[in-house]
Amino acid sequence: MSVHQSAIQWQRNPHETDASTYSRNHSVSLNGGQQVNASASVEFKGDASCADPEQMLVSAVSSCHMLFFLAIADFQGYQVESYDDNPVGYLERNDKKGMEVTRIELSPRITFGGDKVPDQEAISRIHAGAHKNCFIRNSITATVTISAI
Repeated sequence: MSVHQSAIQWQRNPHETDASTYSRNHSVSLNGGQQVNASASVEFKGDASCADPEQMLVSAVSSCHMLFFLAIADFQGYQVESYDDNPVGYLERNDKKGMEVTRIELSPRITFGGDKVPDQEAISRIHAGAHKNCFIRNSITATVTISAI
């Protein structure tokens, strides 16, 4: 077992463009002293220059998948030189008349080096293993798909 913590800090301030409401901007403090400027998404009166919770969720899924992919590839003797992804999450109405991130699409682009380069079948197996083991994906109800490029 491991424990993961962060600190969220918000203080009332006027909204930058709508005087009838408050600012959604806040900060997220992570271990190591990192500070993330966060807000609601723009659609919910947030600040476009800040990360929003939905972006952070989508990024967490992508990051977790990547870390498992790298570990599995390394264990199997493949040398990954680069891994890039532009994940997309969809916030949609659910059947309970609420909103949720219903699906997340990963589209990693991976470059291999070294003498042992996997074929497409091996890459698909590594993705399947990463998908199965990703802690974050296993913690959410959204459907996660991988469209390797």
